Amino acid sequence: MDNLINILLLVFLLPLAMMVGYLLLLTITAFMAPATTKLIGKSPVSRFLFLVPAHNEERLLPATLDSLNQLSYPADLYEVHVVADNCDDRTGDIATAKGAIAHERNNPDLRGKGYALQWLLQRLWDQKIEHDAVIILDADTVVSQNFLTVMDSRLQRGERIIQAYYAVRDPDRSSSISLRYAALAVLHYLRPQGRMILGGSTGLKGNGMVFHHEVMRNHEWSSSLTEDIEFHMAQILKGERVMFAPDAVVEAEMPANLADANTQNERWERGRIEMARRFVPQLLQNSWSTNPVNSRFLLFDAAVEHLIPPFSILMGGSLAGVILTAVAFIWSDHPLALANFLLAIFLILGQFVYLISGLRLAKAPVGVYKALLYAPGFMIWKIWLYLRVLINRSDDTWVRTARNQ
Repeated sequence: MDNLINILLLVFLLPLAMMVGYLLLLTITAFMAPATTKLIGKSPVSRFLFLVPAHNEERLLPATLDSLNQLSYPADLYEVHVVADNCDDRTGDIATAKGAIAHERNNPDLRGKGYALQWLLQRLWDQKIEHDAVIILDADTVVSQNFLTVMDSRLQRGERIIQAYYAVRDPDRSSSISLRYAALAVLHYLRPQGRMILGGSTGLKGNGMVFHHEVMRNHEWSSSLTEDIEFHMAQILKGERVMFAPDAVVEAEMPANLADANTQNERWERGRIEMARRFVPQLLQNSWSTNPVNSRFLLFDAAVEHLIPPFSILMGGSLAGVILTAVAFIWSDHPLALANFLLAIFLILGQFVYLISGLRLAKAPVGVYKALLYAPGFMIWKIWLYLRVLINRSDDTWVRTARNQ
């Protein structure tokens, strides 16, 4: 009986160990990646169109547009287009007052970011506005002043899809926001940096995304819950690679408490599960048959990214492993019991190194480190949310994330 229990515990721990091992590989390589973009030439040449989908964003949109008006880039080389999507407030008027070009869209039957973006893209193409790239930016976001300078240099050196570092705005406002900052530091900074060294694709995060105009014309923007992930899958299956610009930063507002974050997180996790179901088999199959070898790794890495659960889930499973293996070690004299317990300890330590490294690389403020004291409560909330999503996976209705007052 002892033998069977310890074998089952090993079977439980090994998949977790492979995931943590992969995260540690990304951690090591992330420290090797450059943190700044080497600028090309003295004069920028790329023409950009900012696309800002906005639904009732009269409170947060002004700060977004102010940050775009303060970019260190020639004003005649970029335009800001705001699609006021099914709004019943002053979003459109504010966009115009702040110097942006407002587009009013009213279609209550087709609601959501994906529909709004595709509608706006087609409208701009019909107007034949000259541009080299489009940028998708959320309406609750501020951007770093060097954003377009960095993206211009990357476009000039041949990059076609670029993801900025999508961070959290004002992380010190609450422990919940600080913990979200920590989660995105590893997901949106450490992992992309590691993948740039290994030859992977950084992925698309839904905000601060830059696309060469040819890329956007050849693929319709999806209206799914996680349209950015779906777009990324379509692109890497075509052989494209999303590059990461760590020094071009977009900071978005996050809900100040866990209750307000429910809809956003449920949407993300439901979409992640659906994308894994749809694309992992195809990615793995193609990774064995595609040439050259670097394309194989790109596809395999994308599949692995789908299979690794959220950090809270992985840590929760590891903690459960520590408890179970500790009990087995105390009550069993089987030699495998000690090995299992040590493996479970490795999982915890490995994830700690991964998290702290992400915070260090992202230059997290001190308050984020202090907020880790509240991590157990956040982890329980996240596990419960994830279980709810697994049980009820049929709801694909878009719901606007609650805004802070």
